[in-house]
Amino acid sequence: AHGVDDAAAEVLLKDSKCLKCHSVDKKKDGPPYREVAAKYKDKPDAVAKLTKHVTEPSKVEIDGVKEDHGAVKSRDPAKIANVVQWILSR
Repeated sequence: AHGVDDAAAEVLLKDSKCLKCHSVDKKKDGPPYREVAAKYKDKPDAVAKLTKHVTEPSKVEIDGVKEDHGAVKSRDPAKIANVVQWILSR
């Protein structure tokens, strides 16, 4: 994927505490981004679904327990799009 600013995406993910539960290739409380990218590969609604997931707080189930899933700490559409493309390009 061209046009993805890796450094900016990683800073936003770190600042938003996404990396507390996710990593690129290792299972933590959340699925690894490589798994997320594989799940959404070739799906026409991938960007829309992932954008919603990273921008709207929701509930996720971790080990059978419902927990709050946070949102990225940005309202800038370009930064959000960059993070989504970064995740999908893993």
